[in-house]
Amino acid sequence: MGTLRRVERFWTSRLRWRLRGAMQWPAFVVLTLLDGLVLDRFPPLGTTGFSFIPGVLIATFANLFLIGALAPFLARRLARRAQAEPAPAGATVPAQAELEVQRDRLATALLGIGLVACVVSGLANRPVIVSETKETENAANAVREFVGHLDNEELDRNLETANTVRFGEGIFRTCIARDDRRSFYCLKIDTNKKPTQVTRDPSGEPNSVISGP
Repeated sequence: MGTLRRVERFWTSRLRWRLRGAMQWPAFVVLTLLDGLVLDRFPPLGTTGFSFIPGVLIATFANLFLIGALAPFLARRLARRAQAEPAPAGATVPAQAELEVQRDRLATALLGIGLVACVVSGLANRPVIVSETKETENAANAVREFVGHLDNEELDRNLETANTVRFGEGIFRTCIARDDRRSFYCLKIDTNKKPTQVTRDPSGEPNSVISGP
């Protein structure tokens, strides 16, 4: 009878500890979706996001690495450190169950840290995006003003065909199609200069040829 009670206490204790360590997979699902949303809305690199589905896929592989590799590695290191210390009196928690709980909690924490890192890197990239958008707007305004001063009806008529490509920090090239749609009037824009500098580009090659496919 005593043996039965000890076995029952053992499994009750193990089940209780396993339930304590049952957070990583729910957290994985929720935080992976949030990661995908963050990568879509706040890209850590460049000016455009990954869109939601590709962002979720990227987050899935990254989070699986955290759960499947990094968390078990850290849990084993902590377990070895704990084994080197004397166990407290009356400890009844199975070592394997304690390791599983430790691994689960570490995995959940790492998933949370990963989400925070995505948010921080995305927010840090926002000033770059705003800056590039402002430069593009400045370039477009400079082109409209330049063309307006030319008093050229053909260019005025086709200003809506203007195609702009960014070639460097504050450097743009804009081409406006002429009436035949086979020749172009091209301009070089430097928003680094104050005021923005606009000059005629002797080459009439469209941006699709200059910048490549």
